[in-house]
Amino acid sequence: MSAKVPPLFESGAHVKVRFAHAAGHVRTPAYVRGHRGVVERLCGSYANPEELAYARSGLPAKPLYRVRFRQEELWPDYRGDSSDTVDVEIFEHWLEPDGGTG
Repeated sequence: MSAKVPPLFESGAHVKVRFAHAAGHVRTPAYVRGHRGVVERLCGSYANPEELAYARSGLPAKPLYRVRFRQEELWPDYRGDSSDTVDVEIFEHWLEPDGGTG
């Protein structure tokens, strides 16, 4: 796979997941949309599965990141430990820079 989009984010970058209601095959869970997290790592670049689902090429390959979210960020009524997190793998086209503290 030769066509790739260069990664926009590095480990430790603060990001926000786009808040969008996309129809069809979507790989970004609704519960993280609109929320802030921190890039834990770049997982590589892959054909976009949202395009592959419709027999399109999915190219250029898009960066896929593991993003770490504080549970309290995702669920305001969360009663567990304030340090609890959840990691979600998200393609770059769903992420935007966020200057916050994650």
